[in-house]
Amino acid sequence: MAIAFPYAGIGGLEVPASRLLGVYGVQRVGARPSAASLTSQALRSPIGTLPLGSLARAGQKVLILCDDHTRVTPTAEMLPPVLAELREAGVSPEDVSILVALGTHRQMTPTELARKLGEEVLRQYPVIQHDWRREDDLVPLGETSAGLPVIANRRVLQADLVIGLGHVAPHRIAGYSGGAKIVAPGVSGAPRTAAEIHWLGAQVPARDLLGVIDNPVRAQVNEMGTRMGLRFVVDAVQDAAGRVAAVFAGDPVDAQRQGALASRAICSAHLPELADVVVVDSYPAGNDFFEASRGAYAAEVAVRPGGVVILVAPCPEGVARQHPALLDYGVRPVEEMRQLVASGEIEDVVAAAIMTLTAWVVKERAHGIMVSPGISPEDQCRLGFAPASTPQEALAMALEMVGRDGRVAVLRHGAEIAPVVEAEAQPEARGIEWSWAGRRGP
Repeated sequence: MAIAFPYAGIGGLEVPASRLLGVYGVQRVGARPSAASLTSQALRSPIGTLPLGSLARAGQKVLILCDDHTRVTPTAEMLPPVLAELREAGVSPEDVSILVALGTHRQMTPTELARKLGEEVLRQYPVIQHDWRREDDLVPLGETSAGLPVIANRRVLQADLVIGLGHVAPHRIAGYSGGAKIVAPGVSGAPRTAAEIHWLGAQVPARDLLGVIDNPVRAQVNEMGTRMGLRFVVDAVQDAAGRVAAVFAGDPVDAQRQGALASRAICSAHLPELADVVVVDSYPAGNDFFEASRGAYAAEVAVRPGGVVILVAPCPEGVARQHPALLDYGVRPVEEMRQLVASGEIEDVVAAAIMTLTAWVVKERAHGIMVSPGISPEDQCRLGFAPASTPQEALAMALEMVGRDGRVAVLRHGAEIAPVVEAEAQPEARGIEWSWAGRRGP
């Protein structure tokens, strides 16, 4: 069977029908109203809270948080109904500002901002980009019940009403994105709050978190959202084509949970058994390895122990400009990463978390092969992957490792897919009982 990838310059792949377990991806929905129309409908029927028009009033300072260029949320289409609702409630446009929740991602370019927010919004409203390195902008707010530090961008605390706008999709650390994740780690302090969230999620394999709606990391993120004052969210659920299937608005916890249920119906991919080889693209992520690694995390759930994961991703921006420690240390076994963090040798704990998340795939579960024109072969090796020039070459390498009769699964839309293997016990069925192995020690 011929497999094509959604990247210019990366060739296709031919998988023998006798070896193909299946091709799996995020579903496509039928014709739907526009994202703006679905947003308006959601605002009229908020979940778990009063309508936005009742929460907002004249004289309030309103801060709208939105996700960045690494997410496909159609923010430019969803913002106008939200802004209209605020105007109808008497909020002056001069009292509304927008903060881009970058987490530890790089700053967006003017072109990216225009595409994300729309030219008119950029002209009418002040837009600030969160910078996790500006300590003067960060305010400590104590700790969560699990001892995770809560540090927020001061603009969040200065606002009378904070609204989050994003989307809900399977997520390796939080189970599903959306909701309070827009503040934690979206507009939090990276050396502590963002680091601890990432590190918490890195303590267990992907199958214990990815696509699991109720989990310990999400509980901490929700707690942080309450502490930071997030009052209202507007989250989209999108299909394989980026089309908005539904929008959920309201309480950050309740609306996000409903969005996660809807996303699970669209983004879950059911495999009959674990595959010997999993070929996964990183779409719609892939500017760098920091983003593209999400595809590898999904493949971890679908590959058998000792199998092979082939990650296909363009990565035109390389590995991770914001986190050079990824290459300074490279991907090492999970226990070694824990020791490096506990000793304080690695100061960038977000980078350590990404290395550990990757280690679950290519050190603890399977072998890794990468096809990425944006990352040098030497750097691919430091990330724990054997380099291959083409997907076809990668498959030949993988079959040599697992045997010529190995079964191959192909995962499309890898950054937002949640594989479910029917023969395997699912986390929500067996329960998740693990405690935080945080920076206090392994």
